[in-house]
Amino acid sequence: MTTLFISDLHLDAERPQITELFGRFVRGEARQADALYILGDLFEAWVGDDDPSDTGAYVASELKALGDSGVPVFFIRGNRDFLLGADYAARAGMRLLPDPSVIVLYGQPVLIGHGDLLCTDDIAYQQFRAQTRHPAWQAQFLAQPLAARLAFAQQARAASKAHQAGLKDDGRMETITDVAADTVAETFARYGIDTLIHGHTHRPAVHTLEVGGRSRTRIVLGDWYEQGSVLRVDRDGMQLQTLS
Repeated sequence: MTTLFISDLHLDAERPQITELFGRFVRGEARQADALYILGDLFEAWVGDDDPSDTGAYVASELKALGDSGVPVFFIRGNRDFLLGADYAARAGMRLLPDPSVIVLYGQPVLIGHGDLLCTDDIAYQQFRAQTRHPAWQAQFLAQPLAARLAFAQQARAASKAHQAGLKDDGRMETITDVAADTVAETFARYGIDTLIHGHTHRPAVHTLEVGGRSRTRIVLGDWYEQGSVLRVDRDGMQLQTLS
């Protein structure tokens, strides 16, 4: 049997073909898995569990059917869907996990997370993240009408694009938006694990590094903008592959 990991699908109405690819994946390969872990940014934007979008309803239906078939689904919130709450998780049959979390995978402890906490060189983003994760900010935001929250999400996406454009102009895009090496090393040392799985950076790869005299492995999941990306893990090892 295999455990599956995906992240950064960024599902929305503008890319229906990717939403359908996700549906085929859930109805097909995922039905034979030990478990499915979604490590954030399942949606392009999420402004509250009262969002009536067709995409959200479709995804909840597909994931609920997967869970009902006997495959547990676990979810870690990302920077695009950090407001996904208990109501939607219940509709989708998902179990919410803190970011990061240590899980036991075929007898071995593994650290999983969305990955944005590792990008500590992007100070402006980390400040925004700290603000929007505060319970008081979230309560105030969710109390606003849905239309106001959707407008805020559009503004935030525009601001993010402008921020990234500025980093490109300064020649800092590749370094600032990637993980910080010191933070990765500190994370491995803090949790005492040898394997880390995350998304967020859209730089799919398997990295081997040495921390504290031990060989460690960091697996970065790919995004689903143009195609799918899945990490398959079983007792024999790990395979990071694309889905067409």
